[in-house]
Amino acid sequence: MQDHARIHVTAGAGGDGCLSFRREAHVPKGGPNGGDGGRGGDVVLVCDDSIRDLETFRRKAHFKAGRGGHGEGALRHGKDGETLEIAVPPGTEARVEGDGTVHDLVRPGQSAMVARGGPGGRGNKRFAGPTHQTPRFAERGLPGDETWIALQLKLLADVGLVGLPNAGKSSLLARLTRARPKVADYPFTTLEPALGTLQTDDRQLVIADIPGLIEGASAGAGLGHEFLAHVERTRLLVHVLDLAPLDGSDPVANHATVERELKLHNPRLAALPRVLVLSKADLVDAEQREAARAEWVRRVGAATPVIVTSSVTRLGLPELAAELARGVPAGTAVEIAPADGPEDSDVAEHRVFRPAARRAYRVVKVADGAYRVTGEGIERLVARYDLDNDDALAYLERRLRGIGVIRALEDEGFEPGDEVEIAGVPFDLDPD
Repeated sequence: MQDHARIHVTAGAGGDGCLSFRREAHVPKGGPNGGDGGRGGDVVLVCDDSIRDLETFRRKAHFKAGRGGHGEGALRHGKDGETLEIAVPPGTEARVEGDGTVHDLVRPGQSAMVARGGPGGRGNKRFAGPTHQTPRFAERGLPGDETWIALQLKLLADVGLVGLPNAGKSSLLARLTRARPKVADYPFTTLEPALGTLQTDDRQLVIADIPGLIEGASAGAGLGHEFLAHVERTRLLVHVLDLAPLDGSDPVANHATVERELKLHNPRLAALPRVLVLSKADLVDAEQREAARAEWVRRVGAATPVIVTSSVTRLGLPELAAELARGVPAGTAVEIAPADGPEDSDVAEHRVFRPAARRAYRVVKVADGAYRVTGEGIERLVARYDLDNDDALAYLERRLRGIGVIRALEDEGFEPGDEVEIAGVPFDLDPD
């Protein structure tokens, strides 16, 4: 199962605005009629329950949305670019590397925009006014967002089976459900998570068999560390503990190892409800089984059910199935709304974690009589205009004054005649 992927997405660029004047017979002084450029297409992730993993992204990792059409004369606007929808399986967490935003898609049909299309440029008709009736410039369209996105699939399961390799998790899953995981008597039989469905009297429960954890798994040892994320969405953990480990290890130490790795990976896992399953009971006699159960009830406390099972004789399996049905509350398997939000608030379409917005520009004095203005917002503004066009340059200077760039330069000590570089372009500015 492919549960990690990294893709590159590029939203569509906006179309350029049109510089055009109405020219018709018997229509003197027709005036500007340039249309606007179309907006570039967005890139959107869509949760699709027909997909099970991220395998498709091994073959294709670059995606690009359609660009917007250019504006034309006669006030004809360019067509908007087509939105690109990328299907991902339920349980996908998408981290946008460009700004750190995280989208959590868990329900079919949910969508999240991960790259916004560039805005189209305005045609010269937009700049006409009582004092400037014949604008001889138009705006350029801007490029769309471009970024890498890290995708991680976290299985949507009600119950997670955890334990050391060879603890009996795969055999237990095969007996409780119709899943057919690989079963053998050597470590790491389970190389990827397996899902099965437990049918109860009134509902179904999805059970995930997580590859065996070893000491150091949370730090990258063994195989289990790659799949620890899959237990984060579960609502109940079943810790499977081998009553008679073939390597002669201490079950108490084995239990502590798994619990420690779960806590180190995510402290939330330590708070999840547990069921302790003592597996392979057919390898010990009845007296030993009862003694082991009593000892573990004393160790873990009355709040954690302790069930002795055997996948060979089916001992304890009905009791375990009933306990799982009781331990997993009915309702959605994943909490979508923020934990600190009001209880009666509407469920969010998807969870988004977005850092604070940044200022559009920054003014620094680089030397005596030399200043530099930088920033993503100011670069996008300058990129809109043809700086060889006197009309466009005059309009841009008015915009710079309007958004406070001139005042910010004056606060830094700028005087007429000083060198100013804005978004990498030298300007000769006159504050007056």
